[in-house]
Amino acid sequence: MYTNRIIEVQGSPMDVLVFLPEGSGPHPGLVVAQHIPVAHAGLEGDPFQIDVGERLARAGYAVAMPHFFHWWPKEADIEIKRAEFRDDRATADFRAAFKLLAGLDKVDESRIGVLGHCWGGRLCWLGACQIPEFKAAVMLYGGRIKAGMGEGSVPLIGLADRIPCPMMGLFGNEDQNPSPADVDDLDKALTEAGVPHEFHRYDGAGHGFQDYTNANRYRRHASDDAWQKLLGFCDRHLK
Repeated sequence: MYTNRIIEVQGSPMDVLVFLPEGSGPHPGLVVAQHIPVAHAGLEGDPFQIDVGERLARAGYAVAMPHFFHWWPKEADIEIKRAEFRDDRATADFRAAFKLLAGLDKVDESRIGVLGHCWGGRLCWLGACQIPEFKAAVMLYGGRIKAGMGEGSVPLIGLADRIPCPMMGLFGNEDQNPSPADVDDLDKALTEAGVPHEFHRYDGAGHGFQDYTNANRYRRHASDDAWQKLLGFCDRHLK
């Protein structure tokens, strides 16, 4: 179960779904960045994203899941949202979501990380670069990290040296965004920046391999293994 909190970011109301584990805590936390399909339906309209929050809560994590597309009407075309997306606004969304999560009575603000799939995988990298309080980052098949979004933005890969926390990356070898070559570049950037990280790659899996709502993309074996690895990583760094 979750609650929907509405907070303002630069005058724009943003939905944030909050999932809490059982027990009094204080619990570690995760800010979870959304994948692209929820841009239309909103967070509550996407069963995959709800499942992610519930899984993490069952594993003992308090979760804040901000709706990064609150800057546009829900009915606005997805291509408009893609074209107009801005990294500076997303950074402000991250700061607001972190503040909300850190301020909850059952949350240990010193043990909060960031996680995201697909579009949220890219946002995970952005959040790790811009929010120094994050203690761990888990990026699942995030594309377009070698690009910036919005006027004045810079390619996110060039900000690797600003990441203060360990990172895990999980990728499908059949993906083209990011492609295996892109993943090599991300690995190299983190290595050169001295960021502790571990990348895992799955043969026979492409983009969105954890999304069980998409039969064409879902790969159960890769998904189950990735869940095991990412929870182990979060436990090591946040519990």
